[in-house]
Amino acid sequence: MTTDRITLTGLRVRGFHGVFAHERRDGQDFVIDAELELDLAPAAASDDVADTVHYGELAGELAAVVAGEPVDLIETLADRLVTVCLRDPRVAAATITVHKPQAPIPHEFADVAVTLRRAR
Repeated sequence: MTTDRITLTGLRVRGFHGVFAHERRDGQDFVIDAELELDLAPAAASDDVADTVHYGELAGELAAVVAGEPVDLIETLADRLVTVCLRDPRVAAATITVHKPQAPIPHEFADVAVTLRRAR
């Protein structure tokens, strides 16, 4: 069982996801948290970024998905993001949380989020 992790927290990206026309038209910020489970011993031993998941590149790939093709549900968006994380065969499992802090909820709230975890 892998206990090593790479965590990217608070990636804020403008997207146009939602079931309402104004969400698709105006967009809003989505906040993404990603946690990758993988063996980091090779990277620690070599001190070479090629032996790990480059978190800067990962952030760019996740941001492109959020800023890309709109979907109705953040569940669908989370699934697309976790798929990106699992493209690297070294990743044993990935957890993605999609926060939608400006969701169209007619009550005061701090956050709404969906979290998916997928393992090989």
